[in-house]
Amino acid sequence: MSASDNAPIIEMVDIRKQFGPVIALNGVSFDVRPGECHCLLGDNGAGKSTFIKTMAGVHKPTSGEIRFLGQPMSFASPRDSMEAGIATVYQDLAMIPLMSVARNFWMGREPQRRVGPLRFMDMKQANEVTMAEMRRMGINLREPGQAVGTLSGGERQTVAIARAVYFGAKVLILDEPTSALGVRQTANVLATIDKVRKNGIGVVFITHNVRHALAVGDRFTVLNRGRTLGTAVRGQITPEELQDLMAGGQELAALEGSLGGTV
Repeated sequence: MSASDNAPIIEMVDIRKQFGPVIALNGVSFDVRPGECHCLLGDNGAGKSTFIKTMAGVHKPTSGEIRFLGQPMSFASPRDSMEAGIATVYQDLAMIPLMSVARNFWMGREPQRRVGPLRFMDMKQANEVTMAEMRRMGINLREPGQAVGTLSGGERQTVAIARAVYFGAKVLILDEPTSALGVRQTANVLATIDKVRKNGIGVVFITHNVRHALAVGDRFTVLNRGRTLGTAVRGQITPEELQDLMAGGQELAALEGSLGGTV
């Protein structure tokens, strides 16, 4: 990286996104640095999905600037974003349950071997790499040929994260990775995020769960109705303050007053 080690990998500057008359994002700024987990929090409808899809090249911003490694960047498609090193793991994980872990890991990027004029998937290499990468993330598979649908939700998240890291992600965007998981599986995913961060990758962790964010986050940005309510640094905000900010801050206080009680 040409810039200093602490310079942001990607910066979203004053991003505005409008769909017809609907303003989904209204001047949002956000960045993530190497080895940092920057959490983006907000309730449903806050604009989180639109924001990460803009970062990932699905949507083009109506206005504002995206900078990657300090240079202005325009992503024409998700492939452009992926080739730059921005990997997004969505909630649906884009996996085929009946297909093996190894085939899901390599989907679309299969290692090849030649037999005469023909090309085949090199299953030996695929299996060895899959097993090694999963072990590195703390998951010990029985075999790489087992169906990915036999894994727990947390293990499937780890497959998707390991795949992104192996293929060169500089920024990893995780869309609500713990939302449908139990306590043990959530702990495994949070541990995986910590491993990824320690490898120098910038992690954007999208969540509505304050406790999960505080477990691994270095910075916390809260979205509400397409606007940024503020960014806090780890150790400088309490769980109660972050929850209050997420819940609307002054709006919540006004509602409590009008109802004569605690919301």
